Amino acid sequence: MAAKVLSLSRTDAAKLLSRWAAQGWLQRVRRGIYVPVPLESERADSAPEDSWIIAEAAFAPCYICGWSAAEHWGLTEQVFRVVLVSTTRRPRDREPKMGGIGFRLRTVNEKEFFGLKTIWRGRARVKVSDPSRTIIDLMSDPSLGGGLRSSVDMLQSYLGAKEHRDIKLLMSYAKTLGVGAVFKRLGFLLARYAPEEQEAIKQCARSLTQGYTQLDPAQPARKFVTAWRLSLPEGWKAR
Repeated sequence: MAAKVLSLSRTDAAKLLSRWAAQGWLQRVRRGIYVPVPLESERADSAPEDSWIIAEAAFAPCYICGWSAAEHWGLTEQVFRVVLVSTTRRPRDREPKMGGIGFRLRTVNEKEFFGLKTIWRGRARVKVSDPSRTIIDLMSDPSLGGGLRSSVDMLQSYLGAKEHRDIKLLMSYAKTLGVGAVFKRLGFLLARYAPEEQEAIKQCARSLTQGYTQLDPAQPARKFVTAWRLSLPEGWKAR
């Protein structure tokens, strides 16, 4: 990319970038990946200005997801120090650290690249899951929200946010993703926190797959909800 922009050979471009890094204008965060050092920064090795730009450069095709997307859309007040990224790549290191920033990577199929928004970060374009898609990802895997409790809090924030709440879109994304666990968790939680959404709840009920799914995969199952084919951890009630 740099070679094309600078109209140089790859070798000459690499040398130039290396020299700029030595002079403190760029920070090398990974082999072949450099980011600008903010002018107000006192040190060239300070944390880069935007972790999302690094993610796009290092892991594309990718999108920002889970708790990182929830933070962006204001669905959580928690501060997560690690950036969560969905990528089609299959890296050996799932939790790399670059430029002082931690990342957590999950591999997805390219067909899962839907329900995304393109965000401009400076001059770079980065994809992030929109609010409804973010919730569907959390229902597929609560660990993407930092665990079930925080994922439920994010769902409640989504349900209470007029600018984000779109149940029809939410159900459309659930159908597109086609993961049975999503309908089980989402139906159960909508029945509890948004009982007025009867059509969505019925749609979830019609889409249940065989077998039981843990509401919280990180906790041992203690109770069972036959209606939703869910197993619940201690502290959760069926109704």
